[in-house]
Order: sequence, then C-alpha cells, then structure tokens
Amino acid sequence: MTEAEQEAISRAWSDLVAIARRTVSDGLVVGTSGNVSLRVPTGTGDIVLATPTGVHYDRLTAADAVGVRLDGRQVLGELTPTSELPMHLAIHRTTDAVAVVHTHAVHATAVSTLVDELPPIHYMAAALGGPVRVAPYALYGTDELAAGLLRALEGRTGALLRNHGTVTCGASLEQAFDRTAQLEWMCRLWLAARSVPGHTPALLSEPQLREAADKLRGYGRHR
Repeated sequence: MTEAEQEAISRAWSDLVAIARRTVSDGLVVGTSGNVSLRVPTGTGDIVLATPTGVHYDRLTAADAVGVRLDGRQVLGELTPTSELPMHLAIHRTTDAVAVVHTHAVHATAVSTLVDELPPIHYMAAALGGPVRVAPYALYGTDELAAGLLRALEGRTGALLRNHGTVTCGASLEQAFDRTAQLEWMCRLWLAARSVPGHTPALLSEPQLREAADKLRGYGRHR
C-alpha cells in the first residue's frame, strides 16, 4: 500500500469513528451495539473499514483501524471486525454503496415488530427509495440475515430488520448517517400518529411519493 493510500485509510478511519460515536451521542445505539462500514479504494483492491466487535467507540484510536477485503479476508488491524460483517459485505458487494450504518434505534426497532413495511407517513420516505421494508428476523451476524436484508433493500437505501434495528447506506458516511436519522424520525412520527385514539394516520399515495422523489433529486444543488 502506498503512503498516499495509507493516509487515505487513516483519514477514512477517523471519519468512520466519528460517525460511530455520533450514533451513540444521538441515541441511536447503546453501548457497543450497531456498527459502521466504509469502502475505500486502493491500488490492490477495495478495503472495507468496519467498526470492531465489543469495543466502545470512544476508546478507538488510529491504531485500532480494522479493514477487510470484499471476500471478508482481514488485511488491517488486530481487533475482530463487527459480528455484522456479513451484512455489511453483502451490501458492499452487490450495491454501489460507499458507507453503511446499522443502528438499534428505539422507534425504528419498535416499528420493525409491528409491520412489514413502514407506512408512507411522510414524503421523506422518497429519499430512501419509497416505503421502507422490514427484513424478516434472522440471527445477527448470519448469512440469512444478510440475504433477507438485501431483498428488503432492493430499490431502497434503507431498511428495517425485524426485532433488531435499521440499516442505511449511501455514497458517503454523512449520507448514510443522515438516512438513519431520517428513518428513525419517520418511525417516531408514525408511532406518534397511530397512537391517537379514534384516528388513523393519513398516508401518502404512490404518485405523491414519486412527485416528492422527483423534487428531492434537485434538493441542495446549486443552479
């Protein structure tokens, strides 16, 4: 690995740890639950940086960087990668996602126990590709969980895991994290709306979501 690539890996690891710490500070995970990965290109093939298993994020340093190839072979670090590595690698191998964020956010996890799909309660569902699906329950860290998640992510950038949590992906760590936060907010909104006795939340139609998606494509861009 060249010196420039080593520096790029170091910067990427620092960014990954910062996002992982933010999932804790924003209340999306507790303790060492949840995990984050980031795909970094090198001259000898991409390296997927991933948070290690069982280590509190505030204790991680530059020397604790953990990286694997897309086939799962560890090429960086002494710590063991997250137990959810199969799920992360499945996304990195089959999509163009650069970053993946997995959390145990309370409201989103609650919704995952109630429905097979988060109802389209807000137009920001369009930012995730449409109504967010719930992947069937499977034991954490298994290929079965990864396979179910990939099905739920078809045409989407976020999904819920039954009785487990959330997974979002994006072209950057910031985008993947923002999608996680947005998904948790939408789940909280839906739970609040459906809790009002005698009332049923109004939901958006498919044409309304498509209209929102078209408008969101230009959001935040300069003229």
